[in-house]
Amino acid sequence: MNLDADKWSKYKVSDIFKPFINGKGITEQEIKDNPGQLVAVQSSSENNGCMGLIDEQYCREMKYKIITGPCLTVARSGSAGFVSFQPGKCVVGDSAKALILHKKDANIYHYLFLRTILLANMYRFNYGRKVKASQYMNMEIALPADFNQEPNWDFIEKYIKSLHYKPIITAIEKKSNLQIFVSEWGEYKLEDLFSIKKGKRLTKADMIEGNNNFLGAIGSNNGVRQKISASKLWEPNCITVNYNGSVGETFYQAEPFWASDDVNILYAKDFWIMNKYNALFLATVIKANKYRFSYGRKWTLEKMKETIIKLPQNKDGMPDFDYMETYMKSLLYSDRI
Repeated sequence: MNLDADKWSKYKVSDIFKPFINGKGITEQEIKDNPGQLVAVQSSSENNGCMGLIDEQYCREMKYKIITGPCLTVARSGSAGFVSFQPGKCVVGDSAKALILHKKDANIYHYLFLRTILLANMYRFNYGRKVKASQYMNMEIALPADFNQEPNWDFIEKYIKSLHYKPIITAIEKKSNLQIFVSEWGEYKLEDLFSIKKGKRLTKADMIEGNNNFLGAIGSNNGVRQKISASKLWEPNCITVNYNGSVGETFYQAEPFWASDDVNILYAKDFWIMNKYNALFLATVIKANKYRFSYGRKWTLEKMKETIIKLPQNKDGMPDFDYMETYMKSLLYSDRI
């Protein structure tokens, strides 16, 4: 089945969904003190927005709104505009909102399609902007339409059902016994580990369609915004970090690329050799610092050089890159990297 978005019709979000269901404050301490099986959703783009599992009875006693599902949740702040799909019961915190389709017999296929459409509009909430109910519900989205110019729900369902995937397999048979003791890690400045460069601005007018990766300040698709043609590219085997836009999103680049001026590029200094395993370990640690640059703060080149991260260290006090590589290779599905 083909998608011809040019022929789709536009609808307001309020035409498709009921008014937002507002969340109510749920803290990590509440989840810790009242563990259960009910999904608690907040504003993170990690783990499908789930901050933990909480006791349902506790939520009823606290008069938290329990949504029977299915529904979509929209991050109000933090990873503003991030949309997750919740197939079953959930409770939503005060940094997120829930959406339920007007369509009475809506199913998971409809929700999954709509999630993708709404998620494509996440860029509207960059630079510290928060999701405001009135603006979001008035936002226009394009959908397949039938002859009556109503959303073509049959097509939407059939399209999602038509998508195929191959199950991921791995030769690694069991969970690793390697342990991580962060309390024993050493502290290192990024400028001591990496040669840090800044990307170069490229305007839309100067872009030519091609086969080379163009990295923008986005938080998905390994940072690749589109494909362009360019004669001068950055060398691969490096880490890229967004200093603007989706600040702190961090990726390993295995192919030549062009990086926009919203992206910083990190190459290994001469005393160690980067590979995809230790790079992915480092990228995860670097990305863990993204919370420092929420609410429109930028991770500039100068700030990045001075940023301190914690890493496993060897007996000489140097970063233990061999351990990082070994640890990553021990993880399930690491042979699929």
